[in-house]
Amino acid sequence: MSLLELDNLSVTYRIASGEVPAVRGVSLSLDAGEALGVVGESGSGKSTLAMALLRLLPKDARVEGRVLLDGEDILAMSWGRLRAVRWAEASIVFQGAQHGLNPVHRIGAQIAEPLLVHGLAKPDQARRRVAELLEQVGLPAWRARSYPHELSGGQRQRVMIAMALACSPRLIIADEPTTALDLMVQAQVLQLIRDLVAEHGISLLMISHDLSVLAELCDRLAVMYAGRVVEEGPAAEVFHQAQHPYARALAGAFPTVGDPVSRLAPRGLGGDPPDPMQLPTGCPFHPRCPVALDECATLDIGLRPAGERRTAACVHAGLHPGLDSGLKEDVR
Repeated sequence: MSLLELDNLSVTYRIASGEVPAVRGVSLSLDAGEALGVVGESGSGKSTLAMALLRLLPKDARVEGRVLLDGEDILAMSWGRLRAVRWAEASIVFQGAQHGLNPVHRIGAQIAEPLLVHGLAKPDQARRRVAELLEQVGLPAWRARSYPHELSGGQRQRVMIAMALACSPRLIIADEPTTALDLMVQAQVLQLIRDLVAEHGISLLMISHDLSVLAELCDRLAVMYAGRVVEEGPAAEVFHQAQHPYARALAGAFPTVGDPVSRLAPRGLGGDPPDPMQLPTGCPFHPRCPVALDECATLDIGLRPAGERRTAACVHAGLHPGLDSGLKEDVR
């Protein structure tokens, strides 16, 4: 049995002008010790998906489907049971550490809080555990006395990772944990996450808009567009041999280091993601797709086999390799 399983998960926001479908029928699974990356442009629904897993969405969100953690549906849990699951069995590293940390409490107290709430340590034990966690994430133990504003962005993100590890959960959800960091600090934080996940055998679900980062960090990738998964499979294959034109465009948007042609002529994707309240007919990606067929404007293709342990929601998925190579050139 998978550690985490999403079964036809949908999230709809209720606003004054109507309903906004942010996540539409997503089904994914994550095994113990596995790393799954979820990637897409802003507005694709990936962060809403992450927040839905531990029921952290606002009250105006309607969540349907199932989120199974070790076979138990998180969406059907009582609040008491949900409190026992959060941090202890599944924890989250939020996108902005500056907003995820309380500015008027020392970081040591904030890291210790889940230990004390779950009864996993007494105050003296919690202080020792905090010192261990800070050292694990590359910070000196004396930083436990600091306030969040006294730390750099990278240091605050390390504190968030320490909090996520405090209760030794089996699952960590990381929602774009390096978005606000410069490249050097971003690389350090990603290496830290990679090392800690491998050392402790933790399952990781990581959200990002950077396909190249996820391809290096994760075992599998799920590409989201307009609230749905449009391609899913082994990370290296999705990154280097994507079957869906949107996934190919995301991979092609990154220049090759040392290649002046790719640096001077970046391969972008024209147009904007669709308004979720006014999705195009047929395939939602077809207005931006460089290889769309006439049928794409009316036929909405679901996920279909696209290779071993791979699926893609495209009429071109699973084509002969030679033809597929031609499609890649068209996208570029």
